[in-house]
Amino acid sequence: MDPEAEPDSGEDPLALRLEGLILGAERRYTPFQAARSAGVSMELASRFWRAMGFADIGQAKALTEADVLALRRLAGLVEAGLLSEAMAVQVARSTGQTTARLAEWQIDSFLEGLTEPPEPGMTRTEVTYPLMELLLPELEEFLVYVWRRQLAAATGRVVQAADDEEMVDRRLAVGFADLVGFTRLTRRMEEEELGELVEAFETTAADLVAAHGGRLIKTLGDEVLYSADDAGVAAEIALRLIETMANDETMPELRVGIAFGTVTTRMGDVFGTTVNLASRLTSIAPRDAVLVDGAFAEELTRTGDAPASEAEAAEAAATAEKEGEEPPSYRFALQPMWQRPVRGLGVIEPWLLARRADET
Repeated sequence: MDPEAEPDSGEDPLALRLEGLILGAERRYTPFQAARSAGVSMELASRFWRAMGFADIGQAKALTEADVLALRRLAGLVEAGLLSEAMAVQVARSTGQTTARLAEWQIDSFLEGLTEPPEPGMTRTEVTYPLMELLLPELEEFLVYVWRRQLAAATGRVVQAADDEEMVDRRLAVGFADLVGFTRLTRRMEEEELGELVEAFETTAADLVAAHGGRLIKTLGDEVLYSADDAGVAAEIALRLIETMANDETMPELRVGIAFGTVTTRMGDVFGTTVNLASRLTSIAPRDAVLVDGAFAEELTRTGDAPASEAEAAEAAATAEKEGEEPPSYRFALQPMWQRPVRGLGVIEPWLLARRADET
């Protein structure tokens, strides 16, 4: 919704037609009329609209039946006691922020290319409306499908939590992956080239995180943040990212930092000391390398994914051979690094994570 003005204020007729097509209804209400029709106070309606990311429009007649229905639904959830008012505002904000980014991405990277005039003499505006008419129902169905899939996965993780507190404050592995020298690249590369590089990096990272069972929390251009319930999964993702980027000559070098511990989750994001530590580890990691904290190293050792030391690995192999058993199979190797002070977190002892030499 972009109700910046009334229909008779000189707006582009095609823009109004497209809005009507997408929203499925014509402009009928001022904000006050919409709030009254929905049976909610103007104050609460304004809170919901701002949370969803919609601009204040004064008392322009720019709202539709869909806006009234959305207000009525949110208010109904509060009245039924299913959500508190504060939680309903959070639902509106999280939905608005997520879908706003999705819509911008689709217009910038998808529809913009598809609406190039197919024949000389045709304008983009002549192509946009019929194309949107065809795409809209398909994109809507696909959006709902993906949302339901993601909701099912998230609900499953909550149900499997050990207790109520773990639903919000959970022990997770959190990883940051950062492109080295990105600021220098921005000075040397053309905007289009830079955009393509960032898109390739984000796409590669998102695919690898998803394929190996992690969750992509967010992308920040030259940096991605991901999490995983299992330390071994987080380690595999980190090393795959390094290996994949190293094999691509168009990509800068990469560095990754991972920490393990209690993480607070809010609106799809993660917060807390563990997240801050992962970020600091990334900033001090060598190029094309992965640094992890002591808690993460201990977790890999506990799960049998890495030996506590090479001496322990050799001893375990010798014992197994002596007893005619298969030696332990470790996926990763850990090398302790020098202790160092980290601003805001005190002195830490990072570990260098690598694949075992016998791993393929």
